[in-house]
Amino acid sequence: MNVPAAVLFDMDGTLVDTEVLWWEATAEVAASLGHRLSDADAPEVVGRAVEDTAAHLIRIGGAADEVALSATSVAAALTASFYARVEAGAPLQPGASRLLAELERRQVPFALVSASPRIVVDSVVSGALADVPFSFTLSADDTVRTKPHPDPYRAAAERFGAAPGACVAVEDSPDGSASAQAAGCPVLVVPSLLPVPASPGRVFAESLEDVDLALLSRCVSS
Repeated sequence: MNVPAAVLFDMDGTLVDTEVLWWEATAEVAASLGHRLSDADAPEVVGRAVEDTAAHLIRIGGAADEVALSATSVAAALTASFYARVEAGAPLQPGASRLLAELERRQVPFALVSASPRIVVDSVVSGALADVPFSFTLSADDTVRTKPHPDPYRAAAERFGAAPGACVAVEDSPDGSASAQAAGCPVLVVPSLLPVPASPGRVFAESLEDVDLALLSRCVSS
């Protein structure tokens, strides 16, 4: 079995059920700008970095013509609202604990690669993911560009001293999957709120409950 050199986990929607919390935070900020969030906004919200979502809200906000909106202030409002919700509790996705325990037992290193701000990542890691032995965690603050750019996954592979093609990324969103694939990583996709299109180099599972080291190894070999 061609075991991965490392497994690179996305956080929101993949290991932790926080995508709904992010949607609620975005809806709250959107409402303050005079916009009611709808399914049409989902591609600009789900799996997107704070700055990207802030830019979207500024573009479509009903108050944009009346108030000089600052991208920094909107991003700060999104982060604060999301952080408050995560602090109140962010449950693990089904199968996450078992999969992480299997990788630890089999001595396969793994890391967290998130497009969330550092304050949110640290909150989740000290809460729902407490005591999980990640080799390291990467947040949106740790690379010049975050998802959907390849920078986070390239940086993670480099920190492991491994080729991206030897590291499996586990993702739930279109942007996250695109980020990992652009970096050269095979991707195991476990979709959450948004469908992820099929593509060479992507393997799909319905839930982390269906994922084990054997499946991750097949991703490297395919």
